[in-house]
Amino acid sequence: MSKEFEIAREFEVDATPEEVWEAITRGTGGYLWPMEPPEPRVGGAGPFGSEVVAWDPPHRYVNRVANVEGISQQTLNQLDHTIEPRDEGRHAWVRYVHSGIFVDDWDNQYDGASKHTDFYLHTLREYLTHFAPRPVTFATLNGPEASTGADAFTVVAGALGLPEDAAEGAPVSVRGPGGQSLDAVLDFRNPYFIGLRTEDALIRFFGRNHWGAPVGVSVHDFAPDADAKANELAWQQWLDEAYA
Repeated sequence: MSKEFEIAREFEVDATPEEVWEAITRGTGGYLWPMEPPEPRVGGAGPFGSEVVAWDPPHRYVNRVANVEGISQQTLNQLDHTIEPRDEGRHAWVRYVHSGIFVDDWDNQYDGASKHTDFYLHTLREYLTHFAPRPVTFATLNGPEASTGADAFTVVAGALGLPEDAAEGAPVSVRGPGGQSLDAVLDFRNPYFIGLRTEDALIRFFGRNHWGAPVGVSVHDFAPDADAKANELAWQQWLDEAYA
């Protein structure tokens, strides 16, 4: 049965309103995934078939799409960003509202969207604080069928060699692809997601098995010599070996 939803979040970030605006309109690969920038006008084309319904840089950007292509569980989707200056413009306050209509499995869809929102917005803050405006090379991949099980995400921490008592903000040394040791900061950790920040990358682990999908990994690589295909192959092998 169709039902409306709304997911609203507010946060402050150590970045100017202009830097936040650049990230949400042109720099989405740094924290989400690469998207075509919206046409800079009301009525312009936005990403994924959306229409720009508010455009007031660097204060307000809204896009909306009906009959969401490729997502059978959703018929309306709207993303609303409001940005205000703080500390004489040296920092920004952001209000983000994701709303629309889910048409199937409402509770599961809402739970997944809500928890993903928290992780994506955290990653946005990490990007703005540590990496923007460095160019990014993005790679994303999914685990095998074995990673869809109810407890599958617990495998990730074990494969990384992440201590059970490692807390958010702690420096850690983990096992990456090929057994390579990676020095990182554990910037996010809960039962659904793990975030690692290295000197040149944000590496994100998604426990999408909780919503019936495979575990996923995304790599936002800011190194000058980053290779998206190499990252994809390396982390795909890491995932496949973890769930073998």
